[in-house]
Amino acid sequence: MKQALLDKIQRRQVRLAVVGLGYVGLPLAVEFAQAGLTVVGIDVDASKTAAIMRGESYIPDIASATVTALVRAGRLSATTEYAALRDCDAVSICVPTPLNKTRDPDMSYVISAATAVTAHAHTGLLIVLESTTYPGTTEEVLLPRLQAAGWRIGQDVFLAFSPERIDPGNQHYGVRNTPKVVGGATPDCAEVAQALYQVAVDVIVPVSSLRAAEMVKLLENTFRAVNIGLVNEMALMCAKLDVNVWEVIEAAGTKPYGYMKFTPGPGIGGHCIPIDPLYLSWKLKSLNYTARFIELADAINSRMPEHVVTLVADALNEAGRAINGSRLLVLGVAYKRDIDDVRESPGLDVLTELLARKASVSYHDPHVPRLTLNGQVYTSQPLTAEALAEADGVIIITDHSAFDWAWVRQHARLLVDTRNAVRGAAPRGGARVVRL
Repeated sequence: MKQALLDKIQRRQVRLAVVGLGYVGLPLAVEFAQAGLTVVGIDVDASKTAAIMRGESYIPDIASATVTALVRAGRLSATTEYAALRDCDAVSICVPTPLNKTRDPDMSYVISAATAVTAHAHTGLLIVLESTTYPGTTEEVLLPRLQAAGWRIGQDVFLAFSPERIDPGNQHYGVRNTPKVVGGATPDCAEVAQALYQVAVDVIVPVSSLRAAEMVKLLENTFRAVNIGLVNEMALMCAKLDVNVWEVIEAAGTKPYGYMKFTPGPGIGGHCIPIDPLYLSWKLKSLNYTARFIELADAINSRMPEHVVTLVADALNEAGRAINGSRLLVLGVAYKRDIDDVRESPGLDVLTELLARKASVSYHDPHVPRLTLNGQVYTSQPLTAEALAEADGVIIITDHSAFDWAWVRQHARLLVDTRNAVRGAAPRGGARVVRL
């Protein structure tokens, strides 16, 4: 069975299903289709599958022209039906793994996908989980379901874990040139999974087990979360000491060894850094271990939106105004530069707190035309000189490259800059700038 599947992969005759067509799944499906495989995307959201079949992309990193060409060539299709797995040789599961309201892992998407895949599994199927999750998930969620259905792992079906490494908006690294970590339930499972990913990825990094592969992604993002937490705390300490943290960071960055530059901000967002380390922390609690670095970094990073609002309040107070009734303009609500993703964005927390304090708040984001916050829909307002001048305060949350910062500074009265976007000498009559 293994050799038959390896031969199919070698001849590019393997048919791949990708479950979950979001920021991870769609780029993966497109890369495999461009490599010559026939790919079917499966998603419970009918609007996504319909868009793909029309040749439209809803992911900024993937051009609609690319999707159109692959659909017309018969290399890419999409459906809401898991029954499509019956004609597939491999399936990659790329469903979300968010946190629930108590900040515990929400495994419902993975469990639902695992159950559906198992129901449609067949002899010779390779199943790979890519969703970021706690170590042990593949063994605890997928493996028992497959075994209960009577499948012999590594003989009848093959099971692996390969963490996604998609970085939305990254112009330099995508699916093809980002090394792919792969761990299998058995050596044969690992061999088949590695062979599959070699079709679409330049460098494969094999590891010894499913848990090792799961842990790799958690280490990567815990490293980032902890270091962002460190530099965010450094910003708080520098404020107490009346030191410009941005000057300190730039100077420290000149050291050619032993230092890696991180920058502070209004908080952390996205589908990885605010979430993934907490999956690891949650798992370790069941083993009577406290992941202290993770929990401390989360506490610091989660506090940053509140700190930003305090900066705004203090800056307004110096101008003789209160937040209550002030007209505030937020620039950027996406969680990072030049993307349209607002998942876990600290900008949402800042907006929520400003509204709770009865400020009159509007926002402008060239990538996010509409935003739903606490059940209410907000629309990105035009960014004009008049809008800047009329605002009692302008708050920079996301430093999109489309913004002309010199122009913004020229027309605003007060700028609260959480990204060090505004640099250099102030223009004559320009805004008073308060930096993080």
